[in-house]
Amino acid sequence: MTSTEVLYSEFGWADPPEDMTAPLEGEITCDVAVVGGGYAGMATALRLAERGAEVVLLEAGFCGGGASSRNAGQLGSVPGGDPQLLSALHPRRFDGIVRLAEEAVDFTEKLIGRLGIDCEYERTGNVAAAVSPGQLRRAKKKAEIFQKAGVSVEFGDGRDLGLPDAFLGGMLEPVGGVMDPGKFALGLRKALLASQVKVFEQTPVKTVEPTSVGVVVAAPGGHVRAEKVVLATNAYSRELAIAPKRLAAPVWVSMVETGPIPSDRLDATGWTSRSGLATQHGIMESYRPTRRNTIVTGVRQLQAARGAVGARKPDPSVVSDITDGFRSRFPGLRDIAIKRAWGGWIAMTPSWLPVAGEATKNVSYLIACNGHGLAQAPYLGTLLADRLVDGRSPDDLDTVWRQRPRFAPALVFNAPVMRAMWAADRRADRKVS
Repeated sequence: MTSTEVLYSEFGWADPPEDMTAPLEGEITCDVAVVGGGYAGMATALRLAERGAEVVLLEAGFCGGGASSRNAGQLGSVPGGDPQLLSALHPRRFDGIVRLAEEAVDFTEKLIGRLGIDCEYERTGNVAAAVSPGQLRRAKKKAEIFQKAGVSVEFGDGRDLGLPDAFLGGMLEPVGGVMDPGKFALGLRKALLASQVKVFEQTPVKTVEPTSVGVVVAAPGGHVRAEKVVLATNAYSRELAIAPKRLAAPVWVSMVETGPIPSDRLDATGWTSRSGLATQHGIMESYRPTRRNTIVTGVRQLQAARGAVGARKPDPSVVSDITDGFRSRFPGLRDIAIKRAWGGWIAMTPSWLPVAGEATKNVSYLIACNGHGLAQAPYLGTLLADRLVDGRSPDDLDTVWRQRPRFAPALVFNAPVMRAMWAADRRADRKVS
């Protein structure tokens, strides 16, 4: 089962639907306009409509076509970033940060059930996995910090956790699991189109301008007059002048998928838990099995944006590097072909945490990615909707709410630094091998 041909896909888990809605034309008015149709934007719009608001959602492509359907599909229950650093930098907020991460998983699981979305969700948990003794020590330290904060995590040996043979052990997050994120995104889209929300796809927003009586959102074919606006623009936030400066850095992440693997050979790897895996490198490697008996793996390298954030396909050299990683972690599957590759822009905030706030009067923003947006984006979008209706913040939203829209430069997310991190990871791998 070998092949040198890899399909470089423009999209991830979900292709454009046949029922794309028409772009905005002319003028329309509403209570709230939501800019962006990813997990956060769709969840925000759905909740606002449930609460009785007149809502318009504007999406440049199709709803769910961005990072929402291009990620690994791991529903994780702990915050992104290093917990030791987070607890040191945010001692008063740390307990709230970890509570938010667990609550987000519970919310998203219930949302899947309530909307009847068949997204192949498996409650397998996820593992911060180690491929070296140093990574194992790092995972153990993480587990100790999270356990002290009351988080349900376990540290264990790779065999006890049902990990593939090349993984020594790690920190298990028993809450959460893996899914097809494209089916989840399209399921949210289906619910959105069935709601009272007016959805305009193929509608890139050009400007968002506050006025004395509300906000005007301008698109190529028309504009929306709204009392309030929510920016749910993720990695594309910097394309709008009204978004806070340095809110998030857009970073390109690549993914690959193998061809089908015979069940006996997949079982022979020792991966009995089917948990999603994320290694403890400086730039993680992610691995997860699918229902079609393939393995999806990715990240390993991050690429910074140069100029405008636009459509692109994965770099063949990055795909080759990810493939090398897969074959080193699964030597018994070296002959399994890599069949498909894709990528997407994700938002990385300077703090590595989700954030929400007001860019200006009547214009709110929300970023919930940092590698954990699958759970946190729908949850925080729903909480932000409740705040807009009730005029007060739920506790979990308060945890990440910024009183002023000011952000420090994200010094890590530039090409030289990310390249140096990749090189350091490869040197560490060579020492282990």
